[in-house]
Formats: sequence, structure tokens, C-alpha cells
Amino acid sequence: MIENTIILALNMNLLSNIGKYFMMLRIIFSRPEKWRIFRIRLMNEIEIIGIKSLPIVALLSVFMGGVIALQTAANMTSPILPEYTIGYITRSSTILEFSPTILSLILAGKVGSNIASEIGTMRVTEQIDALETMGINSLTYLVLPKIVGAVLFFPFMIIFSIGLSLIGGWLAVISSGLSNTETYIFGLRSFFLISDIWYALIKAIVFAFIIVTVSSFYGYYTKGGALDVGKSSTQAVVISSVVILICNFFLTQMILL
Repeated sequence: MIENTIILALNMNLLSNIGKYFMMLRIIFSRPEKWRIFRIRLMNEIEIIGIKSLPIVALLSVFMGGVIALQTAANMTSPILPEYTIGYITRSSTILEFSPTILSLILAGKVGSNIASEIGTMRVTEQIDALETMGINSLTYLVLPKIVGAVLFFPFMIIFSIGLSLIGGWLAVISSGLSNTETYIFGLRSFFLISDIWYALIKAIVFAFIIVTVSSFYGYYTKGGALDVGKSSTQAVVISSVVILICNFFLTQMILL
């Protein structure tokens, strides 16, 4: 009986949060009061969300590509497999899964926690209340530039990541003597489909939207003090990661299969 009550309460809380989330989205996509201010905030968000994330994206991408290439080479025990398989597997794994999905999960921690803590702090210090008192749509003012900035910049970041991952794979196999440049590049070019790039870009846009909106939701509806801001930030990262994994499964079924 107690277990049923707990499950019912959790389901009701989940449904309530989903309803509040979609209601928030409806309010966010309203016309900004002043386009000049919106453009300024958009440039700031592109810098914070995108440009400042490039160093960690670059570092992770190079080593990620190197690890994929080395693991592929280490597991090529069958003489039937051609040597160019290393480049082919590195390219396919990077484009289809590692760059768009793994990096999005990592950025959910970096970008998502930053967004949730920023908006949550504004909520508990009554800055959002002050904006609404002045007649400003706080959701459009705070969240819409973040969404547009992330959706615009994430695809470029994923292309950047793919390129560096392939370079990292090349450096790994060349430095270890497991392959040569010509064979690796031949593998990169083998059976290439432009639709794989579109698949990665679609995932990047969807995941960017999820990270920003979910993190903004938990930050915007923070209640309490500084401790609650930390809890909201943690919830934002966890829920964003879970939603990304679920959407990744359904996007793969809809686009690739």
C-alpha cells in the first residue's frame, strides 16, 4: 500500500513537471520585446555556451579518436579484415555516435549545470521577480537567447569535434605503427554517406535544445536558497543526460533504420 502511494506520488510529480516544462516552452517562444537586446544576449550566449566550450571539446575529441582507432586496431585479429578497416570504423563511430552523443552528454554537465545555477541563482535572489515587475517576459529574455545560441553553435562544434577525432585517430595509428597515412585515409573515405553527417547534425540540434531547455526549467523553478540551487543544477545534468540517451535511441530508429 505504501509502495503504491509512493509510486503514484512520483508519477503525479513527473506529470506535473512535464506539464510545466511544455508550458514554459510555449512562453519562451514569444516575440522578444527589444530585438537589439536579444541580439546582444545571443552573442553573449554563443560565447559562453559555444566558444568557451571549444577547448574541452578539442581535448576530448583528439583523445577519443585516438582511443577508437587503437581499440579497432587491437581487435583486428582476423586476417580477412583489411587494414583500412581502422579508418572506416574510426570515422563511422565518431560521426554516428561519439561526437554528437558522448560530447553532448559531457556538455550537459558543463553547459547544463552552468545554465541551471545561473537561472536558479537569479530566481532565489529575486532578480527574475524584478524582471517580471518591470513587465519583461523573463523566460524569453533569459532562455530564448540560450536556446538559439546553442542550436546554432552546436552543429559547428560537432563538425569541429569530428575533424579533430579523425586527426586524433590518425596520430594514434601513425605514432604506434599500426597503419600508414594512405591506408587510414582510404578507410576514412570508404563507403562514406553524406546522410551520416546530416544524422550527426540533427542529433546535435536536438541535444542542444534538450540541454538548454531542461537546465533552464530546473533553474527557473528553483525554490529555497543556495543549497537548492546546487540541487537544481544536479537534477538538470542528470535529467538532461537521461533524456539525451532516450532521444538518441529513438532518433537512431527513425533516421538510420
